[in-house]
Amino acid sequence: MASKVEPGKLEWRISVDNETTKRLVPKSGPSERIFLWLKGLIMKTWRIGADDPAKVVHCLKVGLALSLVCIFYYMRSLYDGVGGNAMWAIMTVVVVFESNVGATFSKCVNRVVATILAGSLGIAVHWVATKSGEAEIFVIGSSVFLFAFTATYSRFVPSFKSRFDYGAMIFILTFSLVSVGGYRVDKLVDMAQQRVSTIAVGTTICIIITIFICPIWSGTQLHRLVQCNFVKLADSLDGCVAEYFKKRDVSTNENEDETNLKVQGFKCVLNSKGIEEAMANLARWEPAHGSFNFRHPWQQYVKIGAAMRRCAYCLENLSICMNYETEVPDQVKKHFRETCMKLTAASSKILRELADILKNTRRSSKMDFLVFDMNSAVQELQETLKTIPIQTNKPEEEEEVPSDEGEDRTIPMSLHEVLPVATLVSLLIEIAARIQTTVEAVVVLANLADFKQDSKKKTEDNNTNQPPLSS
Repeated sequence: MASKVEPGKLEWRISVDNETTKRLVPKSGPSERIFLWLKGLIMKTWRIGADDPAKVVHCLKVGLALSLVCIFYYMRSLYDGVGGNAMWAIMTVVVVFESNVGATFSKCVNRVVATILAGSLGIAVHWVATKSGEAEIFVIGSSVFLFAFTATYSRFVPSFKSRFDYGAMIFILTFSLVSVGGYRVDKLVDMAQQRVSTIAVGTTICIIITIFICPIWSGTQLHRLVQCNFVKLADSLDGCVAEYFKKRDVSTNENEDETNLKVQGFKCVLNSKGIEEAMANLARWEPAHGSFNFRHPWQQYVKIGAAMRRCAYCLENLSICMNYETEVPDQVKKHFRETCMKLTAASSKILRELADILKNTRRSSKMDFLVFDMNSAVQELQETLKTIPIQTNKPEEEEEVPSDEGEDRTIPMSLHEVLPVATLVSLLIEIAARIQTTVEAVVVLANLADFKQDSKKKTEDNNTNQPPLSS
């Protein structure tokens, strides 16, 4: 037997009768395969928890909630109070406990209200049915059909579905069980009362744990998401225009991946519509927390997100213009570089200032000046577009005229050369207009949420209102 060393591993071979060698491959048994499978599963599970510790915390909170509910089965006095329906408390914890406070509140309130309403109507229908004599079965069947149809139809209404879809489903289930079950079960009121009590216990435990143990607020997540999207828009705008007008050299290749990542940041804004709407709907269920009051205007964040997406659509078209960079002569880029970069810097400053407004929940003392600078840059860029020398008829043979060194000569440009940059210019002007719309949406949010005045602005106002010093 001989061994042969190869790069990275040790290989064993054995000589056979025909003067050749055969490679020996060790056979892994069932125990080794199970061990490797368990090892891979543990490593994968560990990475999930390490990447997002909030998932581990959520699992611990669910386990704690279920453990508290199980006390009803181990403590005799509590068990006698709710009877065998204590299982409903466990089912409630399993179906309503979510990772954030808003989702948990939404399901808890929906479940409690739907259970009470459906239970009350079920008892009322059962009472009417018992007074109907031989028509009892017809009354119960008709009521189940009517309420089930109405509740199911309400789930197709968008405004109702976004907030009460889970409650409508619980209503159908509870009403059917109470009304139909009451036809064969005695002490219907006691059964309904015990079920409401156990569901109330389960929802109360869920709400207490989700609020007081490492809470995750949907409103805070929405606030941070919109704030981060403003920064991504600013980075994407700066990256697109800088990439378009930059002079390529070897040193810029090192940061090419980082630049491309910033340029593509607008895609995150385009893909955040569903997340923003879901978080806004859940945030309305949450109690006051942090800087957010109970009636905080969460729907205004959806309008701000829509305004940002309109800017992101222009940035998407702007990134497409980068594909035509090789078709644009350097003299055309040089003619527009300064004014385009000036407008881009003014626009990105506004986006970053909007992010700071949300971060500090304070009004800006310099937003008016930033908007004025952006509008001035827009006018300057429009004037630059009007003054570009365009050559409509190019002679067949054009004699090159030598120019003195250092002399700035205006060279006529063809329409084909100017058109790609003109498209870029129009997109930058349109982005500036849409940014101003976004500023107005943020100002509305600041007014509705009663953001505090910037300390700099207060100081300026106090100095203005002071009486003049007497001589």
